[in-house]
Amino acid sequence: MKQVIQALSTKLSNDQISTNDTVKELHSKDETYHQTSLPDIVVFPKSTEDVSYIMEVAQKFQTPVTPFGVGTSLEGHVIPYQNGITIDFSLMNQILEIKESDLLVKVQPGVTREQLNKELKKYGLFFTVDPGANATLGGMAATNASGTTTVKYGVMRDLVRDMEVVLADGNVIHTGNLAAKSSSGYHLNGLFIGSEGTLGCFTELTLQVYGIPEHIVAARATFPTLTNAIEAVTSILHAGIPIARVEFVDEASVKQINKFSESDYPVKPTLFLEFHGNASGLQEDLAFSKEIMQDHGCDYFNSETDNAARNHLWDARHNLAYAYIHDYVGKKMMLTDVAVPISELANSVTYAGEELEKLNIPGGILGHVGDGNFHSLIMIDMENEEEVKKAKQFNEKVVRYALERGGTCTGEHGVGVGKKPYQREEHGAALDVMTNIKKALDPNNILNPDKIVDIDNGGNL
Repeated sequence: MKQVIQALSTKLSNDQISTNDTVKELHSKDETYHQTSLPDIVVFPKSTEDVSYIMEVAQKFQTPVTPFGVGTSLEGHVIPYQNGITIDFSLMNQILEIKESDLLVKVQPGVTREQLNKELKKYGLFFTVDPGANATLGGMAATNASGTTTVKYGVMRDLVRDMEVVLADGNVIHTGNLAAKSSSGYHLNGLFIGSEGTLGCFTELTLQVYGIPEHIVAARATFPTLTNAIEAVTSILHAGIPIARVEFVDEASVKQINKFSESDYPVKPTLFLEFHGNASGLQEDLAFSKEIMQDHGCDYFNSETDNAARNHLWDARHNLAYAYIHDYVGKKMMLTDVAVPISELANSVTYAGEELEKLNIPGGILGHVGDGNFHSLIMIDMENEEEVKKAKQFNEKVVRYALERGGTCTGEHGVGVGKKPYQREEHGAALDVMTNIKKALDPNNILNPDKIVDIDNGGNL
């Protein structure tokens, strides 16, 4: 690594290069149970030119490179299992341009979603993708993040117009343009979004934003059973109600919310909902939704228009993972992540709930059920080999159940290393196409190696 450091030092300042053990340790993990691994060097670029030079050096010395946002990923994407260089984008955190009339914004990859929305609010705009964590926009694009508002506004892949990408050899390209649509060439935005740093490093993103809705109403509904709640969601979607958010939380998770957020919600299967629109239309949507939910056994329904009350509701939902972590000190979190067709949602969530009960491990079920995506959150004692084994078997069962029904092993968290074993099963021969793309763009396999595909064995995982 001495030669690499010397080469980097010719263009980067000393404070942009770190071999400090504490800094390396901070870049050796994500927020879950995955095994840690230290990078050899952490670098902090300030510009696209810096990133391009870092990649040129990495290519020259065949050094692995792992991009890093703020480390909120959940499947080991940012863990440098082959050591090498970690590129921390925290210094590239500028909002470069707000094109208000085009509903577009250009940002550097280190900008967080909360930082962006704070600035956009001055213009009456907001960026819709809301994964819960205050993740960087570069990281959200790298994993094709979604979250609570996806049911209405779409995922990251739907909202990125253009990206500036530094390739493995240091060359810089743009993947799109500012137009709302294009039939020109291959869809490179779609290729790079969700690539998890395996094909290139993002240095600028141009994103679609929306006007802040005229009126927002949040609601909370409880049900006697998990199945009642999920079937109510399916009926709301079939009715064509333009709901903006619909989140499911099971009884165990409501208990955690009450403890952590100092709330007193009934401990029952619960839906958190939100509606966006004009005043008259919202009242109709709200009334129709309430009627549908009552048809499915809803025993409590409460709506909130007060901004503070709405924020408390969604803060409670967003902090759920931290509520578990705070209450089970010393344990690590496993957060499963599958998505299924809406018609399979109720059975899939019921199956996951039944399997979770058999584990006798603390956890719960939650998710963005409006788009068929749900999670099982379990807290694991990593020193207990039997518990770790049971947790991994549970994850595998939930994934295989989803795949057998035309779903996916990851609805929003990405592949990383956690979902890598299921890529062949989900994609079949298409995995070979992905592997060939990786080989073409990164023939020496220096960009986040060991993630998504394995080019050393042709993608056979």
